[in-house]
Amino acid sequence: MKTPAAIFVESGKPMVIDDVELPEPGPTQLTVRHFATGVCHSQLHELNRPNPTLPLVLGHESTGVVTAVGSEVTHVKEGDHVMVTWVQRNATRHTPRPTPARVMFRGQQINFGAPAFTGTFTWSRDTVADQQMVVPLGNDVSTDVTSIIGCAVMTGAGAALNAAQVRPGNSVVIIGAGGVGLSIIQACANLSADPIIVVDLTEEKLEFARKFGGTIGVNAREVDPVARVREIMGGELTSGVDFAFDAIGSGLTMRQILEMARARRPGERDGGVAVLVGVPHGETPALPMHMLFGGKVYRGAPGGCSIPDHDFPLLVRWYKQGKLPLDLMVTRRYKLEQINEACDALARGEIAGRAIVEF
Repeated sequence: MKTPAAIFVESGKPMVIDDVELPEPGPTQLTVRHFATGVCHSQLHELNRPNPTLPLVLGHESTGVVTAVGSEVTHVKEGDHVMVTWVQRNATRHTPRPTPARVMFRGQQINFGAPAFTGTFTWSRDTVADQQMVVPLGNDVSTDVTSIIGCAVMTGAGAALNAAQVRPGNSVVIIGAGGVGLSIIQACANLSADPIIVVDLTEEKLEFARKFGGTIGVNAREVDPVARVREIMGGELTSGVDFAFDAIGSGLTMRQILEMARARRPGERDGGVAVLVGVPHGETPALPMHMLFGGKVYRGAPGGCSIPDHDFPLLVRWYKQGKLPLDLMVTRRYKLEQINEACDALARGEIAGRAIVEF
């Protein structure tokens, strides 16, 4: 089957919109016709990766309707609404990654980006995915804004729910109020964290973050964010928060979250926790030893959600209950033909929240 897709065919040049050839779904695969897909900042890293393997089709979060299923697919059927993601829905530590579908473009096999994303592509009208990458979505749920659950929301909310396991009364700081950061903020609010400090570079983004549960904004263009967080939390060198989240992943912010995490208190085994959520890029920071001897913990939260079958229904319930305002988080909508425009706007920092592509 032929389907239009955004194809990266030449490094440094815009993606082209052209047809790719999808195979029939294998025994554990299914075909999905998309309603919408998210535009994720990690895809900018893919587009700017040195020596990318081309041709390349990106995208790893979407909603759609199942149009065909393989003989071994049992959890969904034709006509069902689904969410497509890049994290396996019910894998154990011994479950292998699914073999990607063989998608062709002008006689060449299409690639799907970094190894973590190789089972999924969504910047296309239709996709073929293994059943491990597809989670049911109730047919009574909106199919546009829920498309970002498969990466942005699960990554941010999952970091708070699973990696940090935030509890009522925990103090938190989140650096970066994009789609992932807003999802962290909202999850921390739902988990009754207090205070919820948000660090970003514009007053507009800080004000926007308040709509998702942020309680204190820190403009990093105007003040030293580390010093300000310590001031808020007591004013001592050892002051800080229980959990500091980095939704950016730059060398600077990777260091700042460790500096913002509080030191260990008497009688405690560990101090505050620095949680890296954003895709790391730039120079890895040198971490001062006195920070580590303060008993602080540094950990990563890749994807945030370890079991989509468990977490996705919770996130959908939060949305339906008004506890996860995805309609507010999605601030721009594009067509597939505008994918380069969407990526350029994201790279310039013009998109508050998350952008989606609708089909």
